[in-house]
Amino acid sequence: MPLIITEPLKIEKLTIAIANLPNSLSGIKIVQLSDLHYDGIRLSEKLLAQAIEVSNRENPDLVVITGDLVTDDPQPIEILASKLIKLQSPVGTYVCLGNHDNVSLASRKHIINALTKVGIRVLWNEIVYPLGKELAIVGLAEYWSSEFNPKPVFEQIEPNIPRIVLSHNPDSAEILKKWRVDLQLSGHTHGGQIVIPGYGAAPLLLRQVRKKTPKWISYFIPYLRACSEVLKHWQWSEGWHQVGKNQLYVNRGLGTYFPGRLFCPPEVTVITLESR
Repeated sequence: MPLIITEPLKIEKLTIAIANLPNSLSGIKIVQLSDLHYDGIRLSEKLLAQAIEVSNRENPDLVVITGDLVTDDPQPIEILASKLIKLQSPVGTYVCLGNHDNVSLASRKHIINALTKVGIRVLWNEIVYPLGKELAIVGLAEYWSSEFNPKPVFEQIEPNIPRIVLSHNPDSAEILKKWRVDLQLSGHTHGGQIVIPGYGAAPLLLRQVRKKTPKWISYFIPYLRACSEVLKHWQWSEGWHQVGKNQLYVNRGLGTYFPGRLFCPPEVTVITLESR
């Protein structure tokens, strides 16, 4: 097993202003987790337990997990589910799935069934109102799947209703500019895992290198190939972004791929909503 270097967990706290959010929901707190990649390699039991403890300590009104709970093999999901039920919030935990959760229909069903059994709700092109009819929580199908089709989903929501959208891949924000998205919560990027101070996520630099490298050569350089395949909009690798009229927040995730993280710690996000 290769050595994977990670960094201490960081809690990111921010306040997001939402148009038409009723005063009764101003101050609502959401905890976001993402990209656990629970497979015995990419996430330590210690870090997972710490993330759950941090979430509970924040007393959130709602917990969301924005995809990639496992890494390809769905078998660890039962063990993970038995740990995630420790997450505490008045209205529960809601999940959208990532590309690693959707490697096959059987895998997706396995993950949904395991989470549903312990009371965790998976949203696949679904809308729920756990905090009341004045705030919709939307979970979209995985962006690379054939079932990613936001139009009929958004058509079910009254135009004046604020909505929080869970969509694993932040590239979806480009398409979602067609609709009202008060806040999109995504993951997928791991923040780039390596961040170059003063420049940004390392994949941004790798993408520039790839542009100047003949395709036949770059195909044989794994990191050059991989960084271009994972994400198109690497400028959205982490944190808050304005995308058209919509807001996007990208969580750096908890799990870590080889070789590890540098200036890019795993993250628990704590978001407080306020009226605008």
